[in-house]
Amino acid sequence: MSKKRKITLTAALPYANGEIHIGHLVEYLQADFWTRFQKLRGHECLYFCADDTHGTPIMMRARQEGITPEELIERNHKQHVLDFTDFGVDFDNYFTTHSDINREFCSVLYEHIEKNGHADIRSINQTYCNHDNIFLPDRFVKGTCPNCKANNQYGDSCDSCGSTYAPSELIDPACSICGNTPTTKESEHIFFKLNDFKEYLTNWLPTHTPKETANKLMEWFDEDLKDWDISRDAPYFGFEIPGHPGKFFYVWLDAPVGYMASAKDWCDKNNRTFEEIWNADDRELYHFIGKDIVRFHCLFWPSILDNAGFKTPDQVFVHGFLTVNGEKMSKSKGTFINARTYLNHLDPLYLRFYYACKLNSSSDDIDLNFDDFIARVNSDLVGKITNLASRGAQMLNKHLEGRIGDLDEDGKALVDNARAKSEEIAAHYEARDFSKALVIIRDIADEANRYFDEKEPWKAIKADPESARPILSATLNLFRLIAIYLKPILPEYAEKTETLFNESAFNWQSAQTVITNHQIEKYEYLASRIDPKQVDKIIEETKHELAADKKIKTQPQQ
Repeated sequence: MSKKRKITLTAALPYANGEIHIGHLVEYLQADFWTRFQKLRGHECLYFCADDTHGTPIMMRARQEGITPEELIERNHKQHVLDFTDFGVDFDNYFTTHSDINREFCSVLYEHIEKNGHADIRSINQTYCNHDNIFLPDRFVKGTCPNCKANNQYGDSCDSCGSTYAPSELIDPACSICGNTPTTKESEHIFFKLNDFKEYLTNWLPTHTPKETANKLMEWFDEDLKDWDISRDAPYFGFEIPGHPGKFFYVWLDAPVGYMASAKDWCDKNNRTFEEIWNADDRELYHFIGKDIVRFHCLFWPSILDNAGFKTPDQVFVHGFLTVNGEKMSKSKGTFINARTYLNHLDPLYLRFYYACKLNSSSDDIDLNFDDFIARVNSDLVGKITNLASRGAQMLNKHLEGRIGDLDEDGKALVDNARAKSEEIAAHYEARDFSKALVIIRDIADEANRYFDEKEPWKAIKADPESARPILSATLNLFRLIAIYLKPILPEYAEKTETLFNESAFNWQSAQTVITNHQIEKYEYLASRIDPKQVDKIIEETKHELAADKKIKTQPQQ
């Protein structure tokens, strides 16, 4: 076993005005698999996240519901925590950006921006709604695209032709809150001078981000990097900027600060220091994010952290989006599925297993194809893997007092070969190539089933029960190894296997043990086949939710 590592890990913060859906879960489960693997290997790996709670959409959604923003984010925080818990996402701390700790970190970071001369204050013209008395974020303005003339497009880009523009360029623009025509109004704003960090980022990007991410971002470096507007005008739900009354930190500045705040909150509760679990030289720091937010995490965020003397991430791991049946998630088609809707009908272990079969270290999109999902769970998880335990344990308990004995030569060879795969599987877990780890694990299951079928213990047990014991013992040892290797992905499944084998909690080293002359417990349910009708019910419920959603006008995040 290698030296114990000290790892701090974060996943991007879900926005607090919406529900957790199966697209979100790609990231939180990916990071959960990796965290659990590191812990099984004996390392300290702390997994932090929080709700992203600030911004105009939160304020407007609360106004529509007749509640305060604080009430809205508290309600949704409870639901997020419940959804994550029920999906087995094991955060060490799940916090909120609406906290004094977050405010203090924002103030410290901004103090260094101002002190080091990286803030530029200047007046700009912004879209303003006289009816609602509010400056409108780009995505709170809708109108006709000036390029392709598509209707009902947001104020920053066209979904139809992909062109980008300013809200003022829209044809027949309208405030998406009240529908009135907005005007423009001058306001003083604070900008972060990103170009001051151009040389730093040129060196930082290639060694701290995936190659494809670095190459894409470096395309912008032929010109000066644009300043970043980090302030917003009142009314705004967020933190007021010290020394600038009526000006608030833009939500995208205080959101990643939530990583630090969540870590600090955990430290305060566990008698640890923020310095040791974020800034220490021997601490590894990683961010898991989606490819849509690389600009914030790989340009602005490292620049702001480095400017204030904080450690920047050792690596930013970037994943792709989730498509469903080969298409973008859609509520009208019933494929924009909330986590809770899924949980109403199916066990989370199925989706955890399927995502692991698909996930790798690239930023390519992954597809949840329902037919493939059903077939792969039923064939691999239930038919190949769980069936080994079901048949082997029940036969051993019924005919041989439930006692594992010695292994025959063929069985021992298979078990030794499966044990020898430990480090290869570990290397794939480490590289976040979960799909490659699953290929090896399924191969072990295939070999175990081939062995079981060729040895035909159900026949041997009738003529000479004792002759079947070595076969069942080898089969169950192979299943036990598979459960150990799957524990980062299917923790509850592995815990049930620990109970079956009368063992304490598995760690990665448990795979080096062969179980002989050992009493097992009665076999209990591990996993059953998915009925396609259960998936149909999820789709139908999602379509019904769409109708309910239309009763409350939701706002996009800005």
